[in-house]
Order: sequence, then structure tokens, then C-alpha cells
Amino acid sequence: MYKHRLAIIHTHPIQYNSTWFIKLNQIFDVKVFYTWKQTHKGYWDKKFKRYIKWDIPLTQNYEFEFVSNISPKPSPNTMWGIINPRLISKIRNFNPDFILIYGWKNLSHLIAMIYFYKKITILFRGDSTLLDNKNSIKSQLRHTILKWVYKHIDYALYVGRENKKYFIANGLSSNQLIFVPHAVNNEFFLSAEEEYENQAKQWRANLGLTKNNLTFLYAGKFEPKKNIDTLIKAFLKDPNQNHRLILVGNGQEEKRLKSMASTDKRIIFLPFQNQSVMPIVYRLGHIFILPTSYNETWGLSVNEAMACGRAIIVSNKVGCSTDLVKPNINGFVFTYDDYTMLSELLQKMSIEKAKNMGQKSKEIIKFWSYETGIKNITNYLLNNNNLKRHSK
Repeated sequence: MYKHRLAIIHTHPIQYNSTWFIKLNQIFDVKVFYTWKQTHKGYWDKKFKRYIKWDIPLTQNYEFEFVSNISPKPSPNTMWGIINPRLISKIRNFNPDFILIYGWKNLSHLIAMIYFYKKITILFRGDSTLLDNKNSIKSQLRHTILKWVYKHIDYALYVGRENKKYFIANGLSSNQLIFVPHAVNNEFFLSAEEEYENQAKQWRANLGLTKNNLTFLYAGKFEPKKNIDTLIKAFLKDPNQNHRLILVGNGQEEKRLKSMASTDKRIIFLPFQNQSVMPIVYRLGHIFILPTSYNETWGLSVNEAMACGRAIIVSNKVGCSTDLVKPNINGFVFTYDDYTMLSELLQKMSIEKAKNMGQKSKEIIKFWSYETGIKNITNYLLNNNNLKRHSK
């Protein structure tokens, strides 16, 4: 039976996509073209301020290629940081039926989108939202540019409600949108649940935590947009001496945040933890908190924490807040700059309440899976024959 060929353009392997690409490869004949070749053995992360090399396999069970990137300043964060003169020819040689492009802000990605439009069915993946939109000349110009960019795609794979609003606002019609939820490998976080819980229990004991310590957890980069100072301010207002706050990560804000928290021994800092350890890390806390103040288009750490059965507190600037966090059911949403509101939420939590909410998180996150995305893509693209025929 013929398997349709799917070319995927992405900057570099990341832990969130490896399982997704493997799942896609079961339906399509997949080849991933990585455009930031400099990362094939790991890379320096400026925001974590450390060298990153993931300790789980990211390039197994699907075909891939690192395409030479000739940019003098290689980076996925700038238009001119990704320049791959041979990308077009390599994709042509693969002869795909569909091309899935991750992001358009890199020069090679945008060129490929424009070149292959009307030749091959173009799918686009991006998780932007309107949450940070401001009514300004700059935002109006951006809107004009985005409408032009998205004229060169056939379908957008939207990740959730806020992302869907964004695509519609920028010119796409509803019949161009396919729901492919932002997901993580839920099984990875659940597969050895009892073992993870036991290891987390031992780690908590090593940190001096007891069964009576209700623990809040943040894990991620220590950078300005994560708004960790608001979380610390909120926790400092919490008078309950049985409460603990664990902050896991590294980054440019680390020194300042440690200084802020230095007067409160209830606040514990841990360094960056690699992916294989994260199922244990999330279980160090009863409640996972993501307090971001801007540019958090989704927040996949929330998916991970929910798969670990944690209650969730996020700010209203976190893209997944509308979809994943059900107030008073599995967590709460607070106004990003209101640390008093956040402090009140911390104080109303209990271990029993957090555990009940955590069970609800596990139920909710089952739907947010790779399988849901695969089903929707298959139904829309293959079963309905939405395929651009092009010369082979």
C-alpha cells in the first residue's frame, strides 16, 4: 500500500517532537529536514546559559537529515540565522506529497513555503496567539505581513483555542484549520509511575521535605518572561510555614531570583534537569506553576506536569490556560501581574485538594495526545483526499 510522503522542515531536534515524528512515520513516509545543522551534537542555550544535549533519543525511528546551514550567525531566533541553499533541491529529491513547515521566521523556511506553494500541499505548524497583541502601528504592520505569509499555506495545524483565533485573525478560513493538539509523550511520564513516585519521595526527603509540606514547583528557564519574581513575591506573602517552593532551572535571572528568595528558607533552588529525570522532578511538587508574563504561546511543561498527575496554576498569558486549566477542577488561572491574587491561590491550596486536582489533570490530558492529532490529520488529508497532485 502506498504511503504518502511527508517532508518536515524543522530547525533542530527537540524533546517534544521526537515521538510525534515517530507517530507520523507510521502513517506517512516521513523525512525531517533539520535546518540548524550546528545542533546535531548538542548546542549552547543562551537562555539556560548552559550546553544542552538531551539524554533521550531524538532522531530514532524516522528518516532525517541535517541540511548545511551557511549563516555566519546560526540561530533559530533570527530570519538570517537559518540559510540553507540546498534545502529546496533536497526536498525535491525526496518528492513529497505534503510538506510540514515549522515556523516561517527563518529565511529558508519562508523560501521553501513560497517556492512549493501550489506545487505541493503545504501544512504549517506554529503556536502563536493573540494574548500579547497591542493596538499599535507595529501590530497592524505585523498583521499585514502575516496575512501575506499565510496566503502561501494550504492548512494550519492549530494547537488549541488561542492558536485557532490567531490563524483566523490572520486570514485563514476555518476549513484550512486542522486541530492537532499540542501534546507530549504522556506514556513517558506515566509508564513507571510507582517508581517515579518512590524516587521523588526519596528526593523530597533529601531536600528536607516531609509529608506535611505542601510543595509548589516551577521548572524551566530563569528568564524575564517567565515572571518568576512574581511567583516568589506571592510565596513570600504566604504565611504557612508548611508550604515549600521549588524552583528548577538555570538562566540569566538566577542570581537575582536567589537574592530575592534568600530570606526565606522555604524556597529551594535546583539546577537544570535533563528530560529523563523530569517525570521525577514534576512529582517533587503537588502543584505545578507557570507564571509567565508574555510570549508563552502554549507551555508544554503544563502538559508534562498534568501527565504526572499534578494540579496546575498558570497566568492568563499562558497559551494553554484556556484549554488545559479548568478553574477549581484541576487548577487555577491568575492575572499575570497580580502577585496578591497568586498568593491567595497558594494559601487556599492543601495537599488533599492538590491530589484531587492532580487526578483531574490526568483525565483531561488523555485527550491532548499524539493519537488525537494523527486521527485528525488522517481524516482531513487522506480520507478526504485533500491532496495536491503534482508531477512525479
